[in-house]
Amino acid sequence: MNVPENLKYTKDHEWVLIDGEKATVGITDFAQGELGDIVFVEIETEGEELEKEEVFGTIEAVKTVSDLYMPVDGKVVEFNEELEGNPELVNKDPYEGGWMIKIEAKDVAQFDELLTADQYKEHIS
Repeated sequence: MNVPENLKYTKDHEWVLIDGEKATVGITDFAQGELGDIVFVEIETEGEELEKEEVFGTIEAVKTVSDLYMPVDGKVVEFNEELEGNPELVNKDPYEGGWMIKIEAKDVAQFDELLTADQYKEHIS
């Protein structure tokens, strides 16, 4: 299972790539494996301010639908439009091509509350 060291993680299986006040968010390799074949990603929160743990979208797999949660307080500034026609990118490449949203954090100190790669590995074991 792939858990890149350069990312932060949530207990809800989102990964976060931090770049100053901005961050890219997606779901982990573990999460996409648990969901199975992903057939649809719905994100209608672009441009909205959301709080930590608020739902920013949903992901639909053949066998289930799951909510996607904000890792920190912030504004959704971009959605990966590639996922509209290719939701399976989340299965094939969850950390690169399968990213979901880009956010602007309201409080960068919240990034420190996210799990490290080692903490996330412990969480899923």
